[in-house]
Amino acid sequence: MHKDQPLVPILADSQAAKTEANQDEGVSRHPDLWFSDGSVVLKAEGTLFRVHISQLVRRSLFFRDLFSLPQPGKDAVELDGTFGGCPLLVLHDSAEDLSNLLKALYDGGPALGDNGRGDFRVVSGVLRLSTKYIIDSLRSRLIEHLSVAWPSKLRDWDARETACRSYASENSLPAGHLYPSPISVINLAREVDAPSLLPAAFYELSKYHFGQIFEPSADSPLHPDLAESSVSSTLSIRDLQMLAMGKESSQQAVAALITSMSTELYRDSNLHTHPNSLYGHQRKASDRICVSHAACRKDLGELVDLATNHYLFDREKGCSNPLYVAEELGSLKSSEYSECRACAKSLEGWATKEREKIWKLIPHWFRLDI
Repeated sequence: MHKDQPLVPILADSQAAKTEANQDEGVSRHPDLWFSDGSVVLKAEGTLFRVHISQLVRRSLFFRDLFSLPQPGKDAVELDGTFGGCPLLVLHDSAEDLSNLLKALYDGGPALGDNGRGDFRVVSGVLRLSTKYIIDSLRSRLIEHLSVAWPSKLRDWDARETACRSYASENSLPAGHLYPSPISVINLAREVDAPSLLPAAFYELSKYHFGQIFEPSADSPLHPDLAESSVSSTLSIRDLQMLAMGKESSQQAVAALITSMSTELYRDSNLHTHPNSLYGHQRKASDRICVSHAACRKDLGELVDLATNHYLFDREKGCSNPLYVAEELGSLKSSEYSECRACAKSLEGWATKEREKIWKLIPHWFRLDI
């Protein structure tokens, strides 16, 4: 959000609440955020917060400008009236979110958790308000925290996937339950203008079949009843279009991977063939030279057929996840190429390069301007 954004739109909503000033029916004081020496009372939903103007203006450009605005015919800011002798400001925010924001301002928080669903509920609320009230340092910290689960670097994505697999194994739950729904993350990123979170979130969502996205089962990580915050659980029409285009590109990438494995590794095996292997000599350990060209070509052909059937025809696990497919194909060296270290290394190196290429293409697949 621009630091020079007008304050009028936000203030306009609060003007309608002026009649509520001095009325305490149906409201309660926050148990922790009511300071006897506070200089302003904030009201959100039915909760009152008595806090210090100095604390607000120190961190928030919005409040700094608000409390410095001259009031016609008055020496002090009246805002929406008074409460207990203090200026009253009615905010149209969630009381829970405002409580978490104020705790962050007073305590140097919020205390950041594991990026799980409960943590996302707190972080997303504070991020929305830190964006709305122009608290830039806090906003940057929260986006950096969310980037641990929704990263912009491949090595961080791999660490995330390892954590998901461990979670699924230990809890007998789908891996997607570890983190919030990617739909919620996409909508939050749009709302607070945090585009760095979008590529990972779109890619994670594209791993699901359309049936799982539009008709999630009760225990699905995408089910609306499991929504972890007030962020919408439905994508905009434009984001649905971007998802469909990106999902198509990722599936095409799986087919391209299998073709690439066949052509590139056939070429590499021809370049690194030991002369003796042409006469059927037994394989010998070598890190750089294929010592059994015919056998390795046969093994590679079988791998290509296996991958084609598994990912393209049977559409088994990973068929919509080219990063996973490349990793799996690269790891097949341990079984299929165990007797030929040269071909094993070639396959592993190919997979590493392909995964790096895929990661760089993800923003383009989903038409993201990153």
